[in-house]
Amino acid sequence: MIQNPILPGFCPDPSIIRVGDDYYIANSSFEWWPGVKIYHSKDLKHYEQLPSPLTRMSQLNMVGEPDSCGVWAPDISWDGEYFWLIYTDVKTRTGGLFNTHNYLVKSKDIRGWSEPVYLNSSGFDPSVFHDTDGKMYIVNMINNFKGILVQEYDPEKECLVGEAKNVFPGTGRGYTEGPHIYHIGEYYYLLMAEGGTSYEHMATMARSRSIWGPYEEDPGNPVLTSDVENPEELQKCGHADLVCTQNGEWYMVHLCARPPKGTRQCVLGRETAIQKMVWNEDGWLRLACGGRFGQWETEEPEGIAEYIFPEEEGKDYGRDDFGRVLDVRYTSLRQSYDSYASLTERPGYLRLYGQESLNSCCNVSMIARRQQARHVQVETSIDFVPTCREQMAGLAYMYDTGNFYLLVKTRDEEYGCPSLDLKIPAKLRLIRSSHFAVDDVITPIAIPENGPLFLRTVTTEDGLHAKFYYSLDGQNFLELAEVPTNILTDEQSEGFTGAHFGMYCHDMTGGRKWADFDYFEILRK
Repeated sequence: MIQNPILPGFCPDPSIIRVGDDYYIANSSFEWWPGVKIYHSKDLKHYEQLPSPLTRMSQLNMVGEPDSCGVWAPDISWDGEYFWLIYTDVKTRTGGLFNTHNYLVKSKDIRGWSEPVYLNSSGFDPSVFHDTDGKMYIVNMINNFKGILVQEYDPEKECLVGEAKNVFPGTGRGYTEGPHIYHIGEYYYLLMAEGGTSYEHMATMARSRSIWGPYEEDPGNPVLTSDVENPEELQKCGHADLVCTQNGEWYMVHLCARPPKGTRQCVLGRETAIQKMVWNEDGWLRLACGGRFGQWETEEPEGIAEYIFPEEEGKDYGRDDFGRVLDVRYTSLRQSYDSYASLTERPGYLRLYGQESLNSCCNVSMIARRQQARHVQVETSIDFVPTCREQMAGLAYMYDTGNFYLLVKTRDEEYGCPSLDLKIPAKLRLIRSSHFAVDDVITPIAIPENGPLFLRTVTTEDGLHAKFYYSLDGQNFLELAEVPTNILTDEQSEGFTGAHFGMYCHDMTGGRKWADFDYFEILRK
């Protein structure tokens, strides 16, 4: 059996393709850099993370974009020669005024991608449909959620051609988005996400004998949703995509979430699950397990051997002592970390040069990993000598610019203080920001000016709380406080990204004071 979720922690809006015996899933990345996460599988059960496709500012510039904007719902496809990736760069999302720009890149190699072609700004969640006659179409929702837009794309001229047409208004369940079209047999099947991306989320279908419609609604809608009355089941199931195995079996990948029992607090964000599908006698897809609720496990594909990528085993957890290249699992905010991070200035260490504070949407020096399990221990060691209160570095446990915890080394003295005596102890602070309201969780603690500082956070078994610790020798850790993690959830933050653990440094004087991190360790408890 395949256990869900297949991609745990912040991996929403999955798009899947098969190329021969290889499967690829692309996920939204929002404001996290690089843009779009891509995973590779050979058995739909085990996955390796590949380098992201959007690694240049010429492909994606998110500096200044608000929280949970950036890359929404990418779609990956294959035409027999090229991989195609279409994505939205969302500039604003407030008050229902969405500024959404859609781009298309392509590649013959899944590990290297072209410069983008601008398409339109009429809606988000675009996908590419390759018809059996060789024509290409761009499919996206309309910004006011009033239907699904289809327009032909000319790959030679690299532009949209012909008229755009609203082919289907939605089923009436609201928030019609995430469209994909498939030409299967005599029908064009339209798969959509509806009901909003929270607990009423769902996947619905319609079909037509022409890509332009009219489309008839699946009488069994929703094809997939969640049992909201049973908190022990997968929640928020929806935003799906389909793939057919080399042996003719059908699977649906979809977004899901795992709030702890009795709560609606998704600190892990929205994740990717998979369900086996079957065709009924009327030519509609149904869950192989029956019903319409996403399940914790599904049948493995027949005739496909289990395949574990040797270089991937254990990489989601463990200690990183920093070699010459950072692993693809690391991510940064809104832009590449190349401008503020170095692995060569002090071999065996990751050096971060401080920039703006964490509540900035522009230039923040942090390298992070998404949280993938509720019960984890995260630890790092820093070498950092701040000279004023405007400089700090340490361990971040954060959701977005307004909701985070920081366990950091800093000082009390103001920048430029003429009587500064570096013999005065530095300070250890545990800072909380909840909807941009910043305060100290504990009274700051005096610590030595020099020498390594070890920082640790451990989340509780249910993930609803986290304990923060520090040590001066790496052996004897002192507990500072236990805090709730509700401020790091999709629900309180009203966002789409899930919690992250990160190494962080800021210098608000503009002097780029640096901090050296000796290692970064994530252990599953």
